[in-house]
Amino acid sequence: MATTSDIKNGMCIDLDGHYYFIVEFLHVKPGKGAAFVRTKLKSVTNGRTIDKTFNAGVKITEVRIERRPYQYLYQDDMGYNFMNQETFEQIPIQKDLITGVDYLKEGEVVEVISHAESETVLYAELPVKVTLLITYTEPGLKGDTATNATKPATVETGATVRVPLFINEGEIIEVDTRDGSYQGRVKA
Repeated sequence: MATTSDIKNGMCIDLDGHYYFIVEFLHVKPGKGAAFVRTKLKSVTNGRTIDKTFNAGVKITEVRIERRPYQYLYQDDMGYNFMNQETFEQIPIQKDLITGVDYLKEGEVVEVISHAESETVLYAELPVKVTLLITYTEPGLKGDTATNATKPATVETGATVRVPLFINEGEIIEVDTRDGSYQGRVKA
């Protein structure tokens, strides 16, 4: 059991049966009245943020979590199958627990966050930027260079990304997995 004086950014706590990461906190000592801690919490399950105020000295339940690298192997009816990079153990993870799943390709290494005591997978997180091959896009026309004009392009994972007009089929691009935005070309 921890108290509000142990709170730090990145800490995971159990609040009413749900897990939250502490995004930011502020110890407040008003001139009149008791001290308190104002926090911003991010839900592990759905990513929503909430504001929560704790009185100073209140006990909170800290959840021990572990972050491990796992390599994506394949997808079947059980979900997406990953292999632990250290023990070579394989585990299936459901699609809704993987952030940026549309940009996941075979062999990609993701970070799997799990509950330390129960070994329950909380979620899996792709790297912020991944490189993907464009499998299909309409050819850009010469002189078609309006400011910030984009076109849809299908990448090797099957996802569609908006790319500038000068990008052609067969090129390798960098994509932000948080919002699916084009980041730039990658030199081969």
